[in-house]
Amino acid sequence: MYEINQLLASVDEYVSRYIRERVSPEYVFHDLSHTQEVVRSCIEIAAPYQLSDADMELLLLAAWWHDTGYDQGSDGHEARSADYAAEWMSQQGYTAAHVEQVRACIMATKMPQTPTALLHQILCDADLSHLGDQHFWERASRLRQEWSLKSGKIATDRDWVQGEIDFLLAHRYHTAAARELFGNRKQKHLRQLRKQQLRLDPGAALGLNDVVLPPPPPVVALPKTEGDTDKEKKKKEKEKEKEKEKERQLGRGVETMYRTTYNTHINLSSMADSKANQMLSINTIVISIVVSALVPRLHEMPRLIIPTVILVCVCLVSMVFATLSTRPKITSGNITREDMIQRKGNLLFFGNYYNLPLGDFQFGMSQMIQDRDYLYATMTRDLYFLGIVLAKKYRLLSLCYNVFMYGLITAMLSFAVAFIL
Repeated sequence: MYEINQLLASVDEYVSRYIRERVSPEYVFHDLSHTQEVVRSCIEIAAPYQLSDADMELLLLAAWWHDTGYDQGSDGHEARSADYAAEWMSQQGYTAAHVEQVRACIMATKMPQTPTALLHQILCDADLSHLGDQHFWERASRLRQEWSLKSGKIATDRDWVQGEIDFLLAHRYHTAAARELFGNRKQKHLRQLRKQQLRLDPGAALGLNDVVLPPPPPVVALPKTEGDTDKEKKKKEKEKEKEKEKERQLGRGVETMYRTTYNTHINLSSMADSKANQMLSINTIVISIVVSALVPRLHEMPRLIIPTVILVCVCLVSMVFATLSTRPKITSGNITREDMIQRKGNLLFFGNYYNLPLGDFQFGMSQMIQDRDYLYATMTRDLYFLGIVLAKKYRLLSLCYNVFMYGLITAMLSFAVAFIL
């Protein structure tokens, strides 16, 4: 996994804010989530090529800036995006050669795509990676909605499906890595579109088996295992697809587990605070009544002094435990950048990071988002410490209820004895 440096973390923050503030919300496809997905796909596609840190940085800079030109509409957005990136890079002290590389990468994404170098090819493939990933239908729906909002026209289902089929047939991934990652699923989407076309237009001439994507010879080929037969390759591809599907199902199950556990912890904490507030209110009322009604008359009824003192003490002790159970505790917030690099910091709790500079916090969040193991480990740690806090709350709350219950019984017995004797 490529390590995101501080500069890339800063451009992440800058471009994210730029797109949110300046790109029209009508661009529901070319939005911030699309840019973030392109960045992630660049990292994924580039992994087998072992790019240098400098090349990887330029690639990701191009990925972040490549759609910022939508702030003035879709026409000519590539040129505007390249200009924005060049201006920002010049301010950061990049050389003219590096600026030109990023400009060329962004311009290569202009349709029809014509990448001439490996970095161009990776960015172009990442820009259209949704054609072969699990988000295809959601992204295609957004693209259709965006086109309708900008053109003021509504495409029929038949026209939309035909347009998608034509685009997928004309498109090809330029790198072997992208074909490996997205090719099979892209074929699957194409067949599903073809089925929709046949349902909408039963007279469609092509059969399902005619929908194929002829892969071009790779410009930069990945190492291949010699001796693999076509059947073995197909079998391996199916196994990989099954493994990926299992990972996705596992990921959904894990996310559901964490979400459910977090909700349970939050609900339990709210219940504890509510019970503590009830105890504070009840004991405050009891003390107010005792002080206003009994204390002024104790000189007339000295036998009630001991029961009254017992009752007041019980209420005070109960209030102390109830207050302790709800009292907030702020930690030192002394997490460091080194802790985040070593995957030790918990950035999900404000008490750990409120002393961090914004850049370091952004860096840590980027690290965590891109590393699933780090993310799950952080969420697990967060749940553990939430459990410890809850245990303390409920222990103090239990003491509060016990003191109130047994103390109130003792006080009432004392009053009974005082009246009887």
